Amino acid sequence: MDNRDEQLALAQKAMQSGDFAQGLALAEGVLAGDPGDGEALYMAAVALRYCNRHAEAADMLARLHAAMPEYGRAWQEAGHLARSQGNSAQAIAAFQRAVRFNPALDASWRALGELQDGTAARAAQAQAQRLASLPRELVAVTHHLHEGRVLRAEEICRHYLRANPKSVEGMRLLAQIGIKLGILDDAEFLLESARVFEPENVQVRLDYIDALRRRQKFDRAREEAQSLYESDPDNPLFQSHLAIESMQTGDYDRAFALFDKVLEKVPGDPATLTSRGHALKTTGETGKAIESYRAAFATKPDHGDAWYALANLKTYRFSDAEMAQMEEQAARPDLAFMDRVHLSFALGKAHEDRENYEASFQHYERGNALKRAQTRYDADAMSAELAKQREVCTPELFAKHEGEGHDAPDPIFILGLPRAGSTLLEQILASHSQVDGTMELPDILALAHRLRGRKAGQSNYPEVLHDLTGEQLQKFGQQYFENTAIHRQGAPFFIDKMPNNFRHIGLIHLILPNAKIIDARRAPMDCCFSGFKQLFAEGQEFTYGLTEIGRYFADYVDLMEHWDAVLPGKVLRVQHEDVLDDPEGQIRRMLDYCGLPFEEACLNFHQTSRAVRTASSEQVRQPINRSGQGAWVPYDPWLGDLRAALGFPG
Repeated sequence: MDNRDEQLALAQKAMQSGDFAQGLALAEGVLAGDPGDGEALYMAAVALRYCNRHAEAADMLARLHAAMPEYGRAWQEAGHLARSQGNSAQAIAAFQRAVRFNPALDASWRALGELQDGTAARAAQAQAQRLASLPRELVAVTHHLHEGRVLRAEEICRHYLRANPKSVEGMRLLAQIGIKLGILDDAEFLLESARVFEPENVQVRLDYIDALRRRQKFDRAREEAQSLYESDPDNPLFQSHLAIESMQTGDYDRAFALFDKVLEKVPGDPATLTSRGHALKTTGETGKAIESYRAAFATKPDHGDAWYALANLKTYRFSDAEMAQMEEQAARPDLAFMDRVHLSFALGKAHEDRENYEASFQHYERGNALKRAQTRYDADAMSAELAKQREVCTPELFAKHEGEGHDAPDPIFILGLPRAGSTLLEQILASHSQVDGTMELPDILALAHRLRGRKAGQSNYPEVLHDLTGEQLQKFGQQYFENTAIHRQGAPFFIDKMPNNFRHIGLIHLILPNAKIIDARRAPMDCCFSGFKQLFAEGQEFTYGLTEIGRYFADYVDLMEHWDAVLPGKVLRVQHEDVLDDPEGQIRRMLDYCGLPFEEACLNFHQTSRAVRTASSEQVRQPINRSGQGAWVPYDPWLGDLRAALGFPG
């Protein structure tokens, strides 16, 4: 135990024995060395409250909220402080925040049961009773899970389930841990099992829908949401879930009708207004989407998702008044983590549009730094992973399996880095009468994950490719077709536009030897800086730092050179700048490669009506233009790390 841990342990012991002055002194000793230590700030705030030094306790909590805005115990302490000062309304608001960030805080639920009236009080009392009835191990799991100690939560939860294998809450919590760790197939299985044991458990059913959607099993997710909705058609929560699952399966009319029902019952609900805005954006109703996003933050000014959604249209310019609103919200010390991230990226775009490039860069960097700290992306591990593909996927491997796999020619994979122009290429090809556009399908990444094996910290992939039989390769190819069928509309060919599939071209070739593969390539500085400015939902953690994204681009180029060498002629490289210079020539080149006749609709791709789910949705609804070319140049004074990572002169 180091000195810091020892000091905090002594502080906790002193406070448990009622010596709050000593506890405070020890916590302050830790803060002298690290003023941002969250645990020490929390202990100091508690000690100050018990010492009746309320103003100082409030200051300590303000520092803690700024350092850890989603730390539930900090908000619980804020509730205790407000209550001790007789401010019930402030206490209720703080306790509500506390249980939003950590639903296992029984003291907050009890306080809400005492401070509120009617239905709200009864609901809080029921939650407190539910927690009291749970085994202490599962309460501890919930605390660890919601306070960021995911591996410790997993350890306790697995130990508990070994002794109690039919515990539905244990299964549900382990599934939540699996989702946090990206082990989605295990999460789905656990929730499916829990649903069998307790078919009426609403939380299990909601979690199961979430897991199915994350695995992009959209039909199954919608069936589950429909079943839940039918059990209580007037429940706005169930209406909202069915609306979202209807969106995912392309039934936008149903989604809009359900969103309207929710808003009748919960007028101005910011989450519903934002989701409706996303649906309107996806279907090309940009004006109505803007109205919906604005309505969301009119109701809840700190709703960062709606602010960022406007910025993410790429075509929207914020007014001076809107910028002032965003700056005001971003300055709040109690702003939730993702609201702060969303507002940082939105302000980056707002200042960029005004050519305030230094301020713009600062906001982009702040948003990226927050995400970088959260994800803990390891550039060395990624470099090693891509190098392993070059080492394992040899000409001998492909020669050994020649003629195997599933022989259908239907898939057209468009891959590369995000923000490299892949959505434009997809829109062009999807404008052809013989090609279905789909979305960024996760199936190849999921297969690669399965091939890694289940032993923590070890991976059998890609080495396992040498051990697969022709029968297995054919089966994997067939499963890919079956799982992606939901996204097709009946055309002979379809597009899979997952950028990260470039890591798995060897696997793709083995299971789908007749698939077409197009590498969407863009000038390095343009591509990397555009990725740095973009806040991705998940899966692109390398974009959260200039060094990280530069290294990733360099590793990608090295791996693509390897695929060109071991699979000559397999991949068609389409340079974004060439498409800008000679759109018709490059379109004919792509169609020739895919074995498709030229169609005029491909040239007029911006007139094609289809749902586009990526960040470039508004851009591909306009004719080809150079608006994004050279966008990094005004930021050049701050891009030294990117240049260095790409190997460019400073």
